[in-house]
Amino acid sequence: MYTETTDHFLVEVEPAYLPDQSKPTEDQFVFSYVITIINQGSVPAKLRYRHWTITDGNGEVRKVDGPGVVGEEPEILPGQGFRYASFCPLTTPTGNMRGSYDMVDANGRTFSIRIPLFFLRDLRNLH
Repeated sequence: MYTETTDHFLVEVEPAYLPDQSKPTEDQFVFSYVITIINQGSVPAKLRYRHWTITDGNGEVRKVDGPGVVGEEPEILPGQGFRYASFCPLTTPTGNMRGSYDMVDANGRTFSIRIPLFFLRDLRNLH
């Protein structure tokens, strides 16, 4: 598990390779990741926007930005968390992801929280 804490928000990431959805002979490798965001502060905040930097094993970089996560803009109350799952296809058996979430708290303050750098690996194809 990969973790990062920013501004009283803990972000945990659990990546996994999905062999049943991948086709290595066609350079298609699919990875899932489960993210848990925990509000360790005292003020509710809403996740408004996400920013991703995805790098494959060849060093090719792509950026993904958009509103919310998985179609939601969750409000995360103090002491509570929000968990979601998503996926990332790559053309290589390794890569990494990192990013941030834009938040706005109940007082109208905007801030960003970091998503830790995490690695995507099909360990069966690595020697």
